[in-house]
Amino acid sequence: MSEVRVSSPPSAVEPGRDGTPVPVARPRKSGWRLFREVLDHAGPGYLQFAITNICNADCGFCGFARSKFDPKARRSVTLEEARLVVDVCVREHIGYLLFVGGEPMVHRDLVAMVRYAAERGVSPMICTNGGLWTEENMRALADAGLSSVIMSVDTHDVAGHEANRGLPGVCRKIRRANEFFAGRGIQTTASITASRLIEDYERLPEFLRELGFGSCTFSYPLTDLGSTYLSFSDSGLVSYSREELVGVFDRIKAMKRRSGFAVVNPTESLTEMQRFVRGEPQRFGCLAGFKYFYLDWNLDLYRCHYWEKPMCKIHEFDASKLIRDGCQRCMIDCYRDPSVLQFNAVSLHDAWQALKRGRLLKAAGHLLDRRNLVSLRAVWEDRRYIRGV
Repeated sequence: MSEVRVSSPPSAVEPGRDGTPVPVARPRKSGWRLFREVLDHAGPGYLQFAITNICNADCGFCGFARSKFDPKARRSVTLEEARLVVDVCVREHIGYLLFVGGEPMVHRDLVAMVRYAAERGVSPMICTNGGLWTEENMRALADAGLSSVIMSVDTHDVAGHEANRGLPGVCRKIRRANEFFAGRGIQTTASITASRLIEDYERLPEFLRELGFGSCTFSYPLTDLGSTYLSFSDSGLVSYSREELVGVFDRIKAMKRRSGFAVVNPTESLTEMQRFVRGEPQRFGCLAGFKYFYLDWNLDLYRCHYWEKPMCKIHEFDASKLIRDGCQRCMIDCYRDPSVLQFNAVSLHDAWQALKRGRLLKAAGHLLDRRNLVSLRAVWEDRRYIRGV
């Protein structure tokens, strides 16, 4: 594994013959191609790829925080390894590749990774704290084919957010990044960890608009994970009683309903997480291990952040490794939320596969499942975000 330095900026886009950068078009699929992918593979898959465990921030609710993380444990993937990952994504019908960390922007080869993914038809996305944005790397990433950006926001004011992140001036950089990417037609979304730093959820929409965001997604508080991913903490900032946590979900739903601000978490998913917290029967099994995956800097592929044991090494991954068991062990938003959204696509896939085998009643059962309507409502809620990705 290669070592990278926090101070190392992403490399520039590879120049053309005249020495100027050659922009790469963002991957787009036709409606017919997407429909065929739903029938044959239940829709495109989604991989979160932690290309490094190094982070420049010092968040109070994260194990990647620079003051907590052992420098001797630093690991990053090579560009060659990242290209192998993209090739596997293409082969195994994974359409979305989210580069995460640590902080992915510290990796010197991030631009080249984004470029290779876009050239191969995989939609490259980045989840970042925004502390390393520059005019140069924003332009380079946009030219490399970046399709979407997720940026962290912790609370409803500049002072509170920058104090928790340990990144003075980061809100100014986030605001500029939103302005830049809007000009390039690249969607940006705020990722907000539901924590005690948020004193009033009703104040969030105004602050997010001031920063230039048009949508947000809430990360549900995590105090323990079994995989190598360290974005959790036993900090009091994210430790809640069962009753308190149910109330947090109520406040998110109220903010979504009253403000009109685009909250990506489907209402049904928020309700589902309340069922999870209360220990009640849930309506949707998680699709992690089947359509969504987590890959770490050791190239170990996990079904999600929560699971203790990897599925396999990335080069060993194929359809025989897929897991579909309706898991409901955790409440990680980036797996549970899309499992609600993609339920109807999976049902259509299941019906088609049953029809091909002549199992008409089985096919009808998948199509008439009442959860399909719930899933369709969730898709309608998120239509603006989905179109942007």
